[in-house]
Amino acid sequence: MTETDQSRSPRGPLGRVAVIIPTYNERENLESIAARVRSAVPEADVLVVDDNSPDGTGELADKLAAGDQHIHVLHRPGKAGLGAAYIAGFGWALGEGYSAMVEMDADGSHQPEDLPRLLRALEGADAVIGSRWVRGGTVRNWPKSREILSRGANTYARLMLRVPVHDATAGFRAYRAETLRAIGLDTVVSQGYCFQIDLTLRAVDAGLTVTEVPITFIDRTRGASKMSRAIVVEAFVRVTEWGIAGWFRPRRPAR
Repeated sequence: MTETDQSRSPRGPLGRVAVIIPTYNERENLESIAARVRSAVPEADVLVVDDNSPDGTGELADKLAAGDQHIHVLHRPGKAGLGAAYIAGFGWALGEGYSAMVEMDADGSHQPEDLPRLLRALEGADAVIGSRWVRGGTVRNWPKSREILSRGANTYARLMLRVPVHDATAGFRAYRAETLRAIGLDTVVSQGYCFQIDLTLRAVDAGLTVTEVPITFIDRTRGASKMSRAIVVEAFVRVTEWGIAGWFRPRRPAR
């Protein structure tokens, strides 16, 4: 594990946990991933946030929810990006009184079996990142070009933003409710994996403890990736802007 500080001051039990899974055309993967989440952390609830998937993912989610009181569905009118889907999911979970929220992809790249370790780490942190690029982290089935892109993007973000995080673009992570309230979700407009960098930077700037836990990341085997050139360009432009602005903005010391 790596942290923004070494104090590891205990924050106590997590209470109710919501695992938020955004979906768009993930019918092939959703049922399996939901079942694995329910098995890995049976005390947690699952929230599927579907962006009106034309392949029927939303209807499948409704069917799963009808058969399991721990599964919930939030239907959105259309595809508006990963960041907007997570913000909607966070808003729902905060309104329902959950004290911890997990971000997790529906495509099988994030292993539900890693969830207990993320949640245990959150007991002593404000946010936890499931990291591919710390000791013990593993990536499987990625082409070398994709690995180089991810490693390069994270190195650039770490140096440009001066954040002690090795996988700021990671989409498998957990937050305490008070952390999400503290970092100002209502002002987040980032999409794609830039959304993950944005929330990481906000947590570090607020002096919160961010812990990285090594995970196994396995590239999807079914369905189409949502990665695009526009997502990469957005991240590069915003990280550059934030980095330049950060040299003139004070940062709270990590607590």
